[in-house]
Amino acid sequence: MAIKEATDATFEEMVLHSERPVVVDFWATWCGPCKMVAPEMVKLAAKYEGAVDVVKVDVDANPGISQAFNIMSIPTIAFFRPGATPQGVVGFRQLEQLEQQFGLAQFIPAPAAPVATATPTSGDSAT
Repeated sequence: MAIKEATDATFEEMVLHSERPVVVDFWATWCGPCKMVAPEMVKLAAKYEGAVDVVKVDVDANPGISQAFNIMSIPTIAFFRPGATPQGVVGFRQLEQLEQQFGLAQFIPAPAAPVATATPTSGDSAT
């Protein structure tokens, strides 16, 4: 359930060329609301592990990405779905709000199928 850090050098590969949908948290170390969003990103990463990647981008350390996506306010949370135009919201959002905004319910990983175990029945013993 690791949240990855993207940089100007890795963003294209990690986000734009990802086979899975990616939620990107554009943040800065000095931003109070960004600190409030961080636990929501951890929850999102845990809930959608294996189905949706979660990536953080420090806008101060990576100005190229910020400029390319016209990030003017932070926190900005963006959703990149392969083959679709990115969507974004500005400001603090709880997990449930992000799920609704980006339609994430369709990406919830299916629970693993239970493994059937054979149990002997009373009439199966060989004598």
